[in-house]
Amino acid sequence: MSNRYIIIYTLIMTLVVSVVLAFVVKGLEPMHVANEEVFKKKEILGAIKEQLGADLTKMGDKEVLELFKNKVEQVVLDANGKPVEGEQAEKISMAAEEKKPEADRHYPLYIFKGDKGSLYLLSLRGMGLWDKIWATVALQDDFNTVAGISFGHVAETPGLGAEIKDNPNFPKQFQGKTIYKDGQFVSVGVIKGGAKDKNHEVDAISGATITSSGVHSMMQAGLTPYLPYFETLKKK
Repeated sequence: MSNRYIIIYTLIMTLVVSVVLAFVVKGLEPMHVANEEVFKKKEILGAIKEQLGADLTKMGDKEVLELFKNKVEQVVLDANGKPVEGEQAEKISMAAEEKKPEADRHYPLYIFKGDKGSLYLLSLRGMGLWDKIWATVALQDDFNTVAGISFGHVAETPGLGAEIKDNPNFPKQFQGKTIYKDGQFVSVGVIKGGAKDKNHEVDAISGATITSSGVHSMMQAGLTPYLPYFETLKKK
């Protein structure tokens, strides 16, 4: 076979393979989107896993979607804490929002309608040692007491910064803490050397100073945009 025919054959096979791969990727896209949807909802619900009345890790995809549909109300807030009509919280990407000017950002809020009252789930995003970290913070309907929290990260160090997600004792510290002190917002501090104010502070992760500081800053900055909305609800 001449070089000319070899080149033509190679080009044809390359084209065929490219077309086949394109069809495969396109065919798998709906499955990928569905998996991402379930993963995101599980991550959000992870902040209140103890209040769900079921083991989140053993729930099937359909169960997660049904729980979210039946028990969770979605609200989108603007930078002033006012609801934005016509938007779904689950469609908001915090990664995309943080690239916008602060005045143009939108914030997702999920309200879980439980048997013992409503829980308000807030999405936070910050910076760890190596890359982005994030959290879902659940507040009780007093808009002050932390009911639960879950963390995620891109690339924190295993055994150190990654403990925000991998070690259940770290997020458990936040339960019952309050974000207001004497009527003033103070967030929940992550303190190197150990918490001193048991109502408003938790222990930092030993050996993970920068990640712990990232969580501290994320809590302070990330909760703030939601506060005006909660103040409005308190007046109703």
